[in-house]
Amino acid sequence: MHAVIMAGGKGSRLSSITRNEIPKPMVDIKSKPLLEWQLEELKKYGITTVTMVVGYLSEKIIQYFGNGEDFGCEIDYIIEEQALGTAGAFCFLTEKFINEKASDGYFMLVFGDVFFDIDIKKMENFHIEKKSKATLFVHPNSHPFDSDLVKVDEYSRVVEFDSKNNVRDYWYDNLVNAGLYILDKSICTRVPLPVKTDFEKDILAVMAKNGEEIYAYKSPEFVKDIGTVERITSTVRDIESGFINSKNLSYKQKAIFLDRDGTINKFKGLIYDENEFELEAGAIEAIGLINKSGMLAIVATNQPVVARGLCDIKDVENIHKKLSTLLGREGVFLDDIFFCPHHPDRGYPEENPKYKVECKCRKPDTGMAYEAAQRYNIDLKSSWMIGDTTIDMEFARRLGMRSVLLKTGEGGLDCKFEVKPDIYAENILDAVKKIFEREKINLQ
Repeated sequence: MHAVIMAGGKGSRLSSITRNEIPKPMVDIKSKPLLEWQLEELKKYGITTVTMVVGYLSEKIIQYFGNGEDFGCEIDYIIEEQALGTAGAFCFLTEKFINEKASDGYFMLVFGDVFFDIDIKKMENFHIEKKSKATLFVHPNSHPFDSDLVKVDEYSRVVEFDSKNNVRDYWYDNLVNAGLYILDKSICTRVPLPVKTDFEKDILAVMAKNGEEIYAYKSPEFVKDIGTVERITSTVRDIESGFINSKNLSYKQKAIFLDRDGTINKFKGLIYDENEFELEAGAIEAIGLINKSGMLAIVATNQPVVARGLCDIKDVENIHKKLSTLLGREGVFLDDIFFCPHHPDRGYPEENPKYKVECKCRKPDTGMAYEAAQRYNIDLKSSWMIGDTTIDMEFARRLGMRSVLLKTGEGGLDCKFEVKPDIYAENILDAVKKIFEREKINLQ
């Protein structure tokens, strides 16, 4: 792939560091400019042909990197004489791509204020599989309430962008556009002249509205805009601890799988009305601890309310949006939510026959865990399951995971399986703390 780095930022919020003497992408991160970190990450995946779009103090960047020979890359430059926004320079890329001999019909777009460490090959495979024109790297973050969000359908196709300036009187997914893309080269022709253009609003949002092939690649890997001094300090700390590199999906991940009803939220029987959904005490703190540990927080829940005809898939998804919204308001997040809408037993008067089937995803069957493991490269035998039923404990046993049985919810009184957990705990927070003791995880 060819990579294009948008490196024209001024970085006014970093003036105490840059002193207006260097452009934003040249800010120092552990004795190296941010741009150099980006080049090193691209090189790991064989991406050595790079175009930098530069503007403010462009001579500083060109002087440092030259033609890229000293950095193992081939670098050329597009110099913006005036600021063209995040996509105004695409018109210059069109000519460049026409003259390229490379056969790839797509390129990687990187914004110059983003620190990242991701498995680029995995993202590229997703782009190819989906036959996507534009693939966005998206992830949950700790402040979705003031972030621009992405709305997707069940196939990960982007259907809408939700501006942070909108009045959100609705529940929403914590799905943030991170500033990394794989794009079909033909997209550049949408900007025929060098005029100020906003990539998200003027191109991506229009593509989504028109129903074009634009997809969201969701990943828990580290991608962060480091446009403030506080974010740089935090990123340096995470580099030094090894946290950032360990999140790269080329490495096996550890996860804590969580049941939903009776574990994260209070048990009230079959919940199909969002107004009945209420978080358990300690759930927010527990999930926040998982976030800090580097382990993945993943929900795996049976939701037979769909099969029984009490609600439909959209209603369950809206409850999960409520869950994501409530957590996001407190600065914590789930890495993903998997649910099974099926139920094998027939005979309910209002049941939905479409979902009254035998399946491999209904716990204690293991389908949800294997799907999560494939998506996020999870080492299941090094992972944990927290739940309130013997079904959850049997689910863990079949997968070789360790398990924690809670006293909340059903408290193991379902008695469906004769299986003992590794740990008993009062609630989800107590469970996470006991797991950390076993794993020797110290967050202080």
